Amino acid sequence: MTHDDKRLAALRRLLAEAHEKLGLKLGFRLWDGSFVPATWPADGLAIAIADAGVVAALMRKPKLDTLLNLHISDRISIVNGSIFDLAKARPEGKVGRLARNIPKGAVFDVVRRFIFAPGTAQAAVGHRRGDEIARDGDPATNKANIAYHYDVSNDFYRLFLDEEMVYTCAYFTEDHGDIDRAQRDKLDMICRKLRLKPGDRFLDIGCGWGALVCHAAQYYGVEAHGVTLAEEQLALAREKVEKLGLTGKVTLHLKDFTQMEGEFDKISSIGMFEHVGIRNHPSYFQAVNRLLRPRGLYLHHTISRRAKKTEKAFRKMPAEYRALVRYIFPGGELDHLGMSIANLERYGFEVHDVEGWREHYQRTTRLWWERLEANKAKAEAEIGPERTRMWLLYLAGCSLAFERGGALINQTLVSKRRKGPSGLPLTRTDLYRD
Repeated sequence: MTHDDKRLAALRRLLAEAHEKLGLKLGFRLWDGSFVPATWPADGLAIAIADAGVVAALMRKPKLDTLLNLHISDRISIVNGSIFDLAKARPEGKVGRLARNIPKGAVFDVVRRFIFAPGTAQAAVGHRRGDEIARDGDPATNKANIAYHYDVSNDFYRLFLDEEMVYTCAYFTEDHGDIDRAQRDKLDMICRKLRLKPGDRFLDIGCGWGALVCHAAQYYGVEAHGVTLAEEQLALAREKVEKLGLTGKVTLHLKDFTQMEGEFDKISSIGMFEHVGIRNHPSYFQAVNRLLRPRGLYLHHTISRRAKKTEKAFRKMPAEYRALVRYIFPGGELDHLGMSIANLERYGFEVHDVEGWREHYQRTTRLWWERLEANKAKAEAEIGPERTRMWLLYLAGCSLAFERGGALINQTLVSKRRKGPSGLPLTRTDLYRD
């Protein structure tokens, strides 16, 4: 037998033991075309291993980062299914406890045959920012972080977003899968919560492709201002403003929002706060307070994590979270709901309403994934196969995180605190009118 034959035999034995002891509902396809278990159907859900170096890389650095790089490089792939199918096929019970039943001899045999095998898990995506998690709050740093994620390609985002190009959580008024309708309903709900009315000066922080400011100007008669750091988004948003005849009603600014001047009646921040970084929260809330008129309304819409027993424990970054920051959102950092509320009160706001949208975002990201998967070939032509795989993994991972409650999202409505009446209605029935 050749070295490769012996390696394959050892790996087949280990995977067969793992399949039995863990009760796996999927198979493995090895680089010679064989399956484990040997009787596994060719059309069944399986993990495909492209070469011996995959095993060697995982042995030398058994971390999530290694696995992600191998998947992005297409050296580990899912066949006859998706990451959602893989999640459903996960073992029942504690994997670590079940793994103790795997014979140590089978493990040792694989280690000794693969430890010196050639193979690495170098990242295939040159666009990523590596371990540089930039959170210094400097406007130039913020702009670089935003450009990394949002200036990928407007045509790429068109492949999976709705017709208005809204890249934040949609709002589903009932059980349906129409992303265009859900995003329109989201835009309208934001305007209702802010009680926008003709003549209001409205600022949207992180305005993206301009959907919210255009909606607010068209249907609520406000003087809308949007601010962004993403140049490609801004160019498309300005085209949209001109096309809709909103010039003079909508003004778009390319700058860090902390550099904005003036006073606004209403302010929204929809999916932007995640980019700020916890150390920069004081300056963020101080800037919002400075820009908002007394008793003006601010809608704080952001993804969060569950609070831990201590802040020290909360600040530890799980592997999945660190990978998200490294590959997708450089400079990003999530707080917990209690931290947001405490900071809002600390920096001069009165909290009126908090609404959890976790299941709305689970549905949103699943629809985005389905649309991108359906347009996979076009995406690969636009941004390359490696980055396309990375984005599909990111969207699927987000959907699963929101489904399981590992990630949360809330809309918090506040006013700039002053003594006396807030000016808000006594009930919220106006938000849910037909």
